[in-house]
Amino acid sequence: MKCPSCGSLDDKVTDSRMSKEGESIRRRRECLSCGYRYTTYEGVEEQEVRVIKSDGRYEPFDKNKLMGGIVKACEKRPVSRDRIEGIVLMISSELQNVFDKEIPTHAIGEKVMEKLRATDGVAYVRFASVYREFKEVADFEKEIRQLRQEVVAL
Repeated sequence: MKCPSCGSLDDKVTDSRMSKEGESIRRRRECLSCGYRYTTYEGVEEQEVRVIKSDGRYEPFDKNKLMGGIVKACEKRPVSRDRIEGIVLMISSELQNVFDKEIPTHAIGEKVMEKLRATDGVAYVRFASVYREFKEVADFEKEIRQLRQEVVAL
């Protein structure tokens, strides 16, 4: 580690401790050249996950954007904020396990619909109507008919 005081690369670690959250390690160091003491932190490097849009553009994966879409679909429905946050975490985790660094938008949309279908039928149809760009009432009827068939099959 480069000493912030003299720039020397020779130092020794005098103390190491895990942070309260367990997400980093705090190290106290002493420069062997000038004796200056300083603190460094070591943590896991976050991978930047990108979304591949349908037109080929890329943008950073944004959990807040995902949350916003799900909140909108669940508006005035009996779905708690905790449940929505849980859905967002599950979707994020599952997608990053499958796609590593680049996630296609269709995979996000399908995963959201899967989770909403299991959570609240109305929220699912709301989301599906935007995601699949319903143009007519018949599109809603078809989706609701399929949803009812799935419920009956269970």
